[in-house]
Amino acid sequence: MIAILTVSHGTSDPLGQQAIGAYAEATHAAVDADVAAHAFVDVQQPDVPTALAALPADATIVVVPLLLSRGYHLGHDLPLAAAPFGERVIVADALGPDHRIAQVLRRRLREAGAEPEDRLVLAAAGSSDRAGVEDALRTGLLLEAATQHPVTVGFLSAAAPRLDDAIVRNLANDGSRVAVASYLLAPGYFHDRTRACAADIVTAPLLTTDTPPAPELIAVARDRYSTALSAFAR
Repeated sequence: MIAILTVSHGTSDPLGQQAIGAYAEATHAAVDADVAAHAFVDVQQPDVPTALAALPADATIVVVPLLLSRGYHLGHDLPLAAAPFGERVIVADALGPDHRIAQVLRRRLREAGAEPEDRLVLAAAGSSDRAGVEDALRTGLLLEAATQHPVTVGFLSAAAPRLDDAIVRNLANDGSRVAVASYLLAPGYFHDRTRACAADIVTAPLLTTDTPPAPELIAVARDRYSTALSAFAR
């Protein structure tokens, strides 16, 4: 028996809860697991240990983090939660960096009205874990490739440059606008902060409640599940 446990950060924002819930359900539907559940590393319940314990004792469990980058949760919290269950729990990689996510970011920029001459900033949550910072910087490079336009990465917490500083660096005297691509999974605290920044344009997050989860995002989560399960089978 195979089980998938998708795991997100958790949020008190109702729109964020709705958007993440739809993404988790779409991911569950896209894989061939026999059992599916969802858990949170913070704010909401069930937490990961509780959700793991509730799954069938004879199931091989693939934990799919619905997290955009590596960081403390993926590097510490999830392995710690999985350890008591032994080898039958496999933790997949983070969603990003991935060129398909960059394509969704590019689409969000177009939807927000960004033009080719606008200066681009990628707004990332930030992490005290260097791996998480590196993943965000790599996503900036992928967005550069997708847009054929320079991208500056700015962080909302824990890392530099901070988003406001990245925007200031891109302000110009030639009338160019600054467009911020929100590298955040769903509505919530960090996206509210991003919307309050001084940029001319701020995109929607990757997930919204207005439309179903992007096929690219579902494909990325499905691939993380399949890769982790294949590695376990070997």
